Amino acid sequence: MTEEGEAAISPATRIDRVMTAIRGRIVDRSLMPGSRLPSVRAQSKAMGVSVSTVVEAYERLAAEGVIRSRPGSGFYVSGSAAPLALAEIAPRRERNVDPLWISRQSLEAEGDVLKPGCGWLPASWMFDTGIRRALRTLSRAENAELADYGTPLGHAGLRQILARRLAAHGVDVHTGQVLLTESGTQAIDLVCRLLLEPGDTVLVDDPCYFNFHALLKAHRAKAVGVHYTPSGPDLDAFTTALQLHKPRLYITNSAIHNPTGAVLSPVTAHRLLKLAEEADLLIVEDDIFADFEEAPAPRLSAFDGLSRVIQIGSFSKTLSAAIRCGYIAAREDWIDKLADLKIATSFGGARLAASILALALTDGSYRKHMETVRRRLGEARTTTATRLARLGIEPWLRPGAGMFLWCRLPGETDATELARRCLDDGVVLAPGNAFSLSQTARSFMRFNVAQSADERVFRSLEAALHH
Repeated sequence: MTEEGEAAISPATRIDRVMTAIRGRIVDRSLMPGSRLPSVRAQSKAMGVSVSTVVEAYERLAAEGVIRSRPGSGFYVSGSAAPLALAEIAPRRERNVDPLWISRQSLEAEGDVLKPGCGWLPASWMFDTGIRRALRTLSRAENAELADYGTPLGHAGLRQILARRLAAHGVDVHTGQVLLTESGTQAIDLVCRLLLEPGDTVLVDDPCYFNFHALLKAHRAKAVGVHYTPSGPDLDAFTTALQLHKPRLYITNSAIHNPTGAVLSPVTAHRLLKLAEEADLLIVEDDIFADFEEAPAPRLSAFDGLSRVIQIGSFSKTLSAAIRCGYIAAREDWIDKLADLKIATSFGGARLAASILALALTDGSYRKHMETVRRRLGEARTTTATRLARLGIEPWLRPGAGMFLWCRLPGETDATELARRCLDDGVVLAPGNAFSLSQTARSFMRFNVAQSADERVFRSLEAALHH
């Protein structure tokens, strides 16, 4: 920055800018406790500010206890490592609508707040009758069923049910290859704990489910996005990423991709597995939307036989988000290690939740319940797409199943700004760049059709588009 440029910025702003930069480096661990800060002159040159500005910034940080001075030696980071703050690592320009923000706004929403940006069905769409029957049954169960820890692998009956469900999708497993977890998110977390070291590279789709980004940040892995097409990842881009980054893992959805609603084609699946084998790449396949399918999609885990593919899932989208239970299906030697990690991090697991789900899944009306949900989603996709089209908002593709429409906004509309405006009306949206590592989805928005029935959603959108 030139002296003229610096002079145009107030001294207080310049000092704050230096302080923010130092705090950011401490939060993201590039400056660890005990590390020496750049000299005053070096920091002055690096940031294009005066030496006196840096001196004042350092003195204020020292007064706050963030850093400390050693006379004749310089300034050093104080204390122990600051807690990892994922929000602080995220780009500040997107902070208001980053993945964690969307999740928190949706989870904390109360009263009249509408949530077309969230990733779950309305409570009135869930299988409450089956859950209530299961609870009544369990209220009469033995004390151990209600009070004891679960076994390391989890509820044997539910794992048997899951093995049969997996077999229906061509994934041949026995119950010893299925581990119950406390959620689908914990399933991915355990897999990352087992297979990743800090600094490892992981491929994700671009766009992809935004919590993948947050989880990988928590594990200090390097995420690399691969452009996603209507039939799966762009294989040319995938090949290039394998060559350039030597990734350890690839995390994806096969059946009903989030956020696009696309479905992996058999041709892409086979070519993808061949590339993975050549590169010794492991794959985590998130199958959480399986019960929304109208027709079965290809599963990487089925084609691969769970050799290098791990499948995870849960029932929070179809049965109940309040009853937390997920699963991992993998090689038996991996399951054994994952069970140890589960004990180390959560000990006994959610025995009661697993018992409730086992009863609900074997309830004779669950199948009919899901038939109704799929029909309602089909109607909602059509209705929502029609209403959005009147505003110039068009789906990237017309998915054959699921709750999501991945849509392009009209003209040069910035989805982030649109989301901010609609939030003032009590409407939580999910702008595209929250799903995109490359930040190339600026003009896209994901809509949950099941959460888009209220006319206020479209009135808010229309007003915000013409702001």
